[in-house]
Amino acid sequence: MIETATFGGGCFWCVEAAFEELDGVETVTSGYAGGHTDDPTYREVCSGTTGHAEVVQIEYDPDVIAYDELLEVFFTIHDPTQLNRQGPDVGTQYRSIVLYHDDDQRALAESYVEALDEEGGYDDDVVTEIEPLERFYRAEEKHQDYFAKNPNDAYCSMHAQPKVEKVREKFREKLKA
Repeated sequence: MIETATFGGGCFWCVEAAFEELDGVETVTSGYAGGHTDDPTYREVCSGTTGHAEVVQIEYDPDVIAYDELLEVFFTIHDPTQLNRQGPDVGTQYRSIVLYHDDDQRALAESYVEALDEEGGYDDDVVTEIEPLERFYRAEEKHQDYFAKNPNDAYCSMHAQPKVEKVREKFREKLKA
């Protein structure tokens, strides 16, 4: 049975590329969630007026990779202490957010953030929002698999490639064959 997870941690091109490396991940779809505008466009979301974050929706096989393992990857590939930004991308649309699909996901995400704060691995507190997913809007087709289609794009080389390399190094045993 396939399950779904939804995360936002900066530019969706970067987050998408990292999760596509993992065994058990069936699909990763870039999109928008967490806001108040119906059917937002990329330009509208980038304006910061829709309330949406750039997110990815991950369809995965929990018999191969568990939700808590996805959380571990998510919190490894971005800085969850940066409020409304990741790297060069600034605005609420780039916030760190976990959009849970059920109470189990909520509890796991809350527990994970609590553990991160207790461990003191960061100089600042984790600011990741944990909210219920109300609606996911698929991003325009040109944003799907962007890194795979544009590996030499300067932005991807500087920001997506390091996340992919981090996943390949730190989560070697979880990679697709």
